[in-house]
Amino acid sequence: MGLVGGGPWARRVHGPALAAHPGTELAAVWTRRPEIAAALADGLGSRAAADLDELLDAVDAVAFAVPPQVQGALAVRAAAAGKHLVCEKPLAADLTAARALAEAARGLTSAVVLTLRYDPRIRAWLDGIPDGAGPDTVGAVRWLSGSLLGGQYAASAWRAEHGALLDLGPHAIDLLGAALGPVTGVGWAHHDEPDLWRLGLDHAGGAHSTVTLSLRLPVDPSEIELTVFGGAGRHELSGGVGDATACYARLLDDFVAAACREGPPVGLDIAHAVTLQEIVERALGLAGQPVMSGGAAGR
Repeated sequence: MGLVGGGPWARRVHGPALAAHPGTELAAVWTRRPEIAAALADGLGSRAAADLDELLDAVDAVAFAVPPQVQGALAVRAAAAGKHLVCEKPLAADLTAARALAEAARGLTSAVVLTLRYDPRIRAWLDGIPDGAGPDTVGAVRWLSGSLLGGQYAASAWRAEHGALLDLGPHAIDLLGAALGPVTGVGWAHHDEPDLWRLGLDHAGGAHSTVTLSLRLPVDPSEIELTVFGGAGRHELSGGVGDATACYARLLDDFVAAACREGPPVGLDIAHAVTLQEIVERALGLAGQPVMSGGAAGR
């Protein structure tokens, strides 16, 4: 596998997990800044590629840890070269680019880094919720963080532009869809400065849910609260975010098995990520906010 990107998430999660996993060899690393790629590759026992084409020539699959505006175009190039893909969310700068990536990746194995779905506590919480949640069931996700107030993610341009909705929103929407059935609509969406997002979601079986997100609250560590009430029973889970590197390793278990035709397709794939981006863009429109633009800082 190859790694594209050299920001905090690449250094802390993607790179170490790819280097340590028994089913992957981290064959090459590339970033737009050669010195960053060289330092990261050296620390991971890999090598730095001079450009993306050199990396693609050396690998069977590519993991991306770059901003969505950058990932959309680069991942299409990797897919055109027949490489399997591990992508971040959001997939691309806008829905058109996300759909173009999904089309390019058709027939390839893909996975999207929805790490919470690989957290054992969250998996157990989801397993405890019965199927078929109806109109008598409501759910909620509350995720509050201070990541944009300082530290390694504060300089991320794409996060700064739309904050929690683009970064945390796909996770929250995915979790509620898994708990209550597919999300079919966004009933309402509100954005308050500096970064407080509130959404109301509709689900296929008639259930409803709410999402509250922020990356600019003085909360450290981040707090996540998941709740389901009503006809499906009472199911609550709260606490901090789990070990992202361990969750990524479980994602790689599924990805490697699927790419080697030794396991089923990955359910949390690029097609699923397009659906999540559709819902995020509906929320942006209802809140009167523009789609992403610019910003190529490291993930």
